[in-house]
Amino acid sequence: MRLIGNIVWMLFGGIFTAIYWFLVGCLFSITIIGIPLGRQAFKMASLTLAPFGKSIEYGGGAPSLIANVIWLLCAGLPMAASYLIAGVINCITIIGIPFGLQSFKMAKLSLLPFGARVLG
Repeated sequence: MRLIGNIVWMLFGGIFTAIYWFLVGCLFSITIIGIPLGRQAFKMASLTLAPFGKSIEYGGGAPSLIANVIWLLCAGLPMAASYLIAGVINCITIIGIPFGLQSFKMAKLSLLPFGARVLG
């Protein structure tokens, strides 16, 4: 089921979102200060391609908190809002509920990527 879910996810928007995250990562990586932000964007791009079957473990300390605040202001809010809207739209139908849940998982990760580990 994971494979089918990931294929459908990619066909109906996951590939475009991954491309967006990749472009954001390239933009952040232009400067030395932005490289950590770019790495997180690349992590989001890879997770966006295949979110089914993966879980996220949150942790980290004060450095992660500071980096997450900067991330939130630079890129996190618009992407989290788009994932939330997509999740609500997906959850309207019974068939779309698994895709909506993945969108909600991605929304939380797009708000707080520093200190988070992708498992699976």
